[in-house]
Amino acid sequence: MRIRTDFRSIIKGYQRISFFTGNFTRYFMPDAIFKSIFRHEEKRLSDEERNYIAHRVDYYARLTPESKVDRQKSVSVGEFHFPWKEKHKFTTYFFDLYECVRCFPSKCRFEYRMGDIEETFDSPTFAKARPITDSYSNTVLLPLNKVRHFRFIDDKRQYGEKRDMIVFRNVVKRQPWRTLFLEKFIDNPMCDVGQINKDAPDPRFVKPYIPMEDMLNFKFIACIEGHDVATNLKWVMSSNSIAVMPKPRIESWFMEGTLIPDYHYIEVKADYSDLIEKLNYYIAHPDEAQAIIEHAHEYVRPFRNRKRELLIARMTAGRYFEQTSQL
Repeated sequence: MRIRTDFRSIIKGYQRISFFTGNFTRYFMPDAIFKSIFRHEEKRLSDEERNYIAHRVDYYARLTPESKVDRQKSVSVGEFHFPWKEKHKFTTYFFDLYECVRCFPSKCRFEYRMGDIEETFDSPTFAKARPITDSYSNTVLLPLNKVRHFRFIDDKRQYGEKRDMIVFRNVVKRQPWRTLFLEKFIDNPMCDVGQINKDAPDPRFVKPYIPMEDMLNFKFIACIEGHDVATNLKWVMSSNSIAVMPKPRIESWFMEGTLIPDYHYIEVKADYSDLIEKLNYYIAHPDEAQAIIEHAHEYVRPFRNRKRELLIARMTAGRYFEQTSQL
């Protein structure tokens, strides 16, 4: 009997082991080490870097004046420990939040929400996502669940070598905008679309899973929001394919609210009525399509700097404590 080696599963297994080993090792190290590193990195910033980071921090932390933390719903930095006994630990969220707040005094208090977010809060809260707005928000964004949401790739296939089609594969549950997308294009020859969960209203919607590597064979990749943001948007914008989506409603650390339609991605109407027209236009105008890809790469580039992104996240946490009068 021949045993087939699944190298993708092996790689994912090593990545999982590395994630837990690294994070738990840092978890048990003294906080003083990370506070010292944070202060040192802050002091070394050039004026240009400081201005750039200030702009990012201003975007993420837009609390209303005189914001106050609810003591009943909040936890102090000194009390924030790994939830060993809880059933739903949100492990990746915990470690991403912990490495930000541990650099501040143990008495500082904060509120947080794990998981998918599409609502606003009554008091200052750290979260992964929030509704897009130009005004104040009680949600302070941090890069939570980075291991899932902040994957970037180096795509070796050029746009011109790819198929003149759009691809979509995802879980579809209680998301009428995703169901509408499938209803409209499940039988369209320019669209390879489907859901990977089997509880579909139409059995035609259920299609086999397509790995990311194979999706890169398509010129266009649909980035349709789920319960909050479109998870695949980051890696799609780092590829040589083009993200296609309606104007986003929710934003995360990726600052989806700053994306420019038909410059960073191809924007389609919320009812997808112009999707095929848009695809045909960019197939016929490859130079304009290539320009969108280059603009997307330029947008993604700063987020690839993991060390600086962590520094910005810690400074955003510091802004939260400042705006709630705790520093």
